[in-house]
Amino acid sequence: MDVLQIVSNLVHDTIVFSTALIFAALGGLYSERSGVVNIALEGMMIAGAFTGAVVTFFMQDMGALAPWIGLAAAIVVGAAFALPHAVASITFKADQVVSGVALNFLAAGLSVYLTKIIFDGAGQTQTLATVFTKWNLPGLGDLPVVGYALFQAYPTSFLAFLAVAVTWYIMYKTPFGLRLRAVGEHPRAADTAGVKVKRIRYTAVMISGALAAMGGATIALTTTSNFSHNTVSGQGFIALAALIFGKWHPVGAMGAALFFGIAQALKGLVQVYELTAYIPIEFIYMLPYVLTVLVLAGVVGRAKAPAALGKPYETGSR
Repeated sequence: MDVLQIVSNLVHDTIVFSTALIFAALGGLYSERSGVVNIALEGMMIAGAFTGAVVTFFMQDMGALAPWIGLAAAIVVGAAFALPHAVASITFKADQVVSGVALNFLAAGLSVYLTKIIFDGAGQTQTLATVFTKWNLPGLGDLPVVGYALFQAYPTSFLAFLAVAVTWYIMYKTPFGLRLRAVGEHPRAADTAGVKVKRIRYTAVMISGALAAMGGATIALTTTSNFSHNTVSGQGFIALAALIFGKWHPVGAMGAALFFGIAQALKGLVQVYELTAYIPIEFIYMLPYVLTVLVLAGVVGRAKAPAALGKPYETGSR
């Protein structure tokens, strides 16, 4: 058994399984940095996975362009799906956790219902003939060990790491990022300085929905090649844990998502190398969720959330 090959496969699979988590965690970052709790990441991922799979299915005549159209459609639907959460949380000042949970239930039920209608009662979409294929970066993908590990990946994985860099730049190098962080820390002071608190929060929540939907669509358009009720399977909650573990910082969230991705990558590694004789497969399947609970139990008390997170704001209040 080649140890270097095992490590290479593990790193490669970690990146594959972390991609959706990175997108969703970044989505949660925008929302929560603005002061709006986003428990609805799971539902937004489901909406994105459903939209991406269905649109790609009906656009398969477009060839390699089809999954890109599906991904774009998922982004639009994700932003729109986040709007009710923004309205409830920002305009009507409803409990943000309750609003998020309601969206999760809505996405889970509505997506399966629509799938049954569109696909003649089937519980899942048909397998997609055209999905994203892995890119092999010229000159890098053929390098020994690290080539396969780092430079042979789905285009969505490269987009996810690009999104981390863009998000960092937006958050810490642009006026919009400064205003967004100010709104999440001290909305009254931001309001006094002329920042439109509600407008910033609405924008942040819709960006959150778009990114989370990208994460969901990534799953359907790469590893599963279809949509069913268990396509997302709790990854929105894992992404939320990654956001908290990463202390609401884009690079930290990416690192935490990669950490959780390792747990998912181990599932395939155990099966490929026939290690189930030594490690029960059920233990491997529950590992990502166990790690989520353990990390949250150990980190939440020490992680410092944005000061105004979860607190509705009335314009002009004192």
